[in-house]
Amino acid sequence: MTEQAIEQQLIDKLSDLKYRYRSDIRDRAQLEANFREKFEALNRVSLTGDEFHRLLDSIITPDVFAAAKHLRERNSFERDDGTPLYYTLVNLKDWCKNSFEVVNQLRISTDYSHHRYDVILLINGIPVVQIELKTLQISPRRAMQQIVDYKNAPGNGYSKTLLCFLQLFIVSNRSDTWYFANNNRRHFSFDADERFLPLYQFADVDNSKITHLDSFADAFLAKCTLGEMISRYMVLVASEQKLLMMRPYQIYAVKAIVDCIHQHCGNGYIWHTTGSGKTLTSFKASTLLKDNPDIDKCLFVVDRKDLDRQTREEFNKFQEGCVEENTNTETLVRRLLSDDYADKVIVTTIQKLGLALDGTNKKNYKERLEPLRDQRIVFIFDECHRSQFGDNHQAIKAFFPNAQLFGFTGTPIFEQNASAQQIEGQQASYKTTADIFQQQLHAYTITHAIEDRNVLRFHVDYYKPEGNHPTPSGWCQPSAPSSTPFLPNTMPPPPGASSTPC
Repeated sequence: MTEQAIEQQLIDKLSDLKYRYRSDIRDRAQLEANFREKFEALNRVSLTGDEFHRLLDSIITPDVFAAAKHLRERNSFERDDGTPLYYTLVNLKDWCKNSFEVVNQLRISTDYSHHRYDVILLINGIPVVQIELKTLQISPRRAMQQIVDYKNAPGNGYSKTLLCFLQLFIVSNRSDTWYFANNNRRHFSFDADERFLPLYQFADVDNSKITHLDSFADAFLAKCTLGEMISRYMVLVASEQKLLMMRPYQIYAVKAIVDCIHQHCGNGYIWHTTGSGKTLTSFKASTLLKDNPDIDKCLFVVDRKDLDRQTREEFNKFQEGCVEENTNTETLVRRLLSDDYADKVIVTTIQKLGLALDGTNKKNYKERLEPLRDQRIVFIFDECHRSQFGDNHQAIKAFFPNAQLFGFTGTPIFEQNASAQQIEGQQASYKTTADIFQQQLHAYTITHAIEDRNVLRFHVDYYKPEGNHPTPSGWCQPSAPSSTPFLPNTMPPPPGASSTPC
């Protein structure tokens, strides 16, 4: 199948997904005219020619991070008569209600470059996704390298036109599809023989990869889904001035927590393996809940003081000033009682929270917190396998009957590895993570992480005893020393060793 045929099939698929195909937009002037039409309709304004050109001059920037912020914020612009015009580039309250269009073979000519782009998706006239296609015989990596080369070309269209608002790049040879976030040059380098960019393959909730272009379009490019991906599941890392796309398993975990809260479905835990980015997942869940008017407070609870500081720093790295320090229990109580929007998300330790709910404390923290008893508060516990098997958990549940509790863990406690006991009547049983948090909402295990190359494989060394010592009965005969990296459940036996289990 030719590249042109793949492109046409994609356009047909997007048309089925209710995108409007704009065959009339082929150059920069037509792209800007379409944007002007959408901008004036959204903001209910009619701009003069001079005003529109000044608007373009004010919003077009070579800084990808600044453009991404501009796309997501309400902005102002001074009109010819000196009055301010407050505007947004897209419908921020409901991204589904924006117009979604697809253009192909767009040619952008600037002073030094004359590039043509396969397929571009527009939201309210703003280019937000570029899709580069190759034939089946060509690796998508070639398309990635082409995008990087285009961005590095002097006077490229990405920095001098509306293409500065591109958020995502998608590359595909129809059977193999990848995507990655746009970024400034220091966060955007790629070599076809290496892998420097954070590349993603989309997956379903069970982490089965969705690589075929048609299936990817259904799962990722549906209008409301794409709007969600850009508005909710991309993170603008303020401290590094870069765009970060959440991985599929992180997205499903956040969705599971938000849906559980929306549907009043009780408590739950997220099993994401160590090194999979639980802090980013919990940050996004917390910030989405911060904008939920049905939630009074969201507390992110850690079990050590150093994790309190570390988590606060990580949260503030993603979004400057989003979490303040709780220097002591008094500060925590004060912020719990505060109606300030800045105090809606709080990071604290389980120890400070336990002191605040201790009725024997001389400072009467618990009595002061009485007005919060019936409020709807969400608790998110980090490393919940460690911190949630003591009296503090019971104290939280007793004092906040309307609270919902969620836990993140890389090593959940099952019956097979439980050590803490609970006694009910005459029966004693081991206490598991499910006993504490009711249900598993999402899982991304070490097996998934190794398959995705998000963590290192295991490294195993085999040794045999020196000398002519007989092998004890029931033992497998060891081989010569060797080192074998392997995936779980797929470990090959070492050379010379028995392949049958002992």
